[in-house]
Amino acid sequence: MNQDFPFLNEDFEELRDLLQQFENLKSGQSHSFLDEDSFELIIDYYDEHDELPNAMHAAELAIEQFPYSSSLLLKKANLLIESKKYQDAMELLEKAAILDSTDINLYILQADVFLAMNQHTKAAALLEEQIAIFDGEDKTELLLELADVYDDCEEFDKVFDCLKLTLEHDPNNEEALHKICFWTEFTGRNEESIRLHTTIIDEHPYNQLAWFNLATAYQGLKLYEKAIDAYQYAIVIDEKFDYAYRNMGDAYIRLRKYAEAIEVLKKHLEIAKPEDVIYEAIGHCYERQRKYTQARYYYRKASHLSPGDDKLYYKIGVAYMTESNWENAIKSIMSAIKINKNSAEYLIALGQCYMELDRNKEGLIHLLAAVRLRPSSITTWQEFIRGLYISGFYQEALSQLDAADQKLGYKPVLLYYRAAISIALGKSKEGMILLENALQRSVKHVKKFIELDPSLLQHNAIVEMISRYKRTKRTKNQ
Repeated sequence: MNQDFPFLNEDFEELRDLLQQFENLKSGQSHSFLDEDSFELIIDYYDEHDELPNAMHAAELAIEQFPYSSSLLLKKANLLIESKKYQDAMELLEKAAILDSTDINLYILQADVFLAMNQHTKAAALLEEQIAIFDGEDKTELLLELADVYDDCEEFDKVFDCLKLTLEHDPNNEEALHKICFWTEFTGRNEESIRLHTTIIDEHPYNQLAWFNLATAYQGLKLYEKAIDAYQYAIVIDEKFDYAYRNMGDAYIRLRKYAEAIEVLKKHLEIAKPEDVIYEAIGHCYERQRKYTQARYYYRKASHLSPGDDKLYYKIGVAYMTESNWENAIKSIMSAIKINKNSAEYLIALGQCYMELDRNKEGLIHLLAAVRLRPSSITTWQEFIRGLYISGFYQEALSQLDAADQKLGYKPVLLYYRAAISIALGKSKEGMILLENALQRSVKHVKKFIELDPSLLQHNAIVEMISRYKRTKRTKNQ
């Protein structure tokens, strides 16, 4: 028994007595008189506990005793809908309409029947007709029902229209405010949302959901500063509005204001259940600040909540790579690969780590695996050929360049690599011709040539040629 809320115990005792009386009625035993309200409680109990036969029996006995009760007819009609007896339900609803046409549940159930029979147009027309008649809370409920009808038949702009009408009629309706936030983003009608919520805020300045929705609409238009201002109003009204902190953190990240993002995301952690995405976002912010120890700490916290998320282990590995901590990077990337064996990105990173440790054979094995996994990717070929070059396997690198050209067609980066390999093989004249061809086709990719082997810049002829083409490009752009 509940000692803190004795009235709950009283309600339970009353319901238990009603159920016993109903059992006595069914078995023909003596019982106390059950009034209309009592039958409704009994029907609801059985319906909520998925005891449909008992609920239907109770409804039938109730209607025998109270044949002119529209509410009981509606209860039975709802049970018939659950039983997929739609025609029987509609006939019962028509009887209920004769007794009481002012109960909106009548029209909501009729709409449910039309929807179940895939007659969406009839459901919408019925509700639209009643929306023009009813007012107050009834009008609000019918508008929300109509929004669900349009959602069901995938007329998504009409869903937004219904929710907009709902809020124009009832600006503080929480259900509509929650739903329109999603549908604004889904339909992209951010400007309309901004106008609607600005009007609501003018009349109801302490409506935190309206401020939140205004902020998300600004965010949808990439107006992040305005979004942040609106989120701040929302959290002034409700300092535990966790989604406002969450979204504000995203806006700060978009503006590359990582310190501010960390602050609001940590506030989110204080007031809401920890989430892997929040820890990951904080880790990302620290990584962007080049605070790699802190970044790894939060990536690990995220991985504890989501141990099957391979990208978190990869991000930990990348943070180690940035600090040239190759051994620990390998451990983390291997953890990612155990979960996801089909990521060329992970294999490339692993290969790079081994190459940095002068374990070139192991590095090349993983870089080749990346090529085999994604043979149509320029990145995988580029990294593999780079690995061969670093390892001094120049002839093999040329063979792989031929294979890459056949697979990918002309790529400026690979022409630069071919030039570098020719020079490394002592074929300087051929290499310079290839370099000039590459520069003629794409000057911007020359950085890949330099990254491949910075010592190439010790050749005066190479430096002079690159400088000449860069000057020519600048002149053309002026």
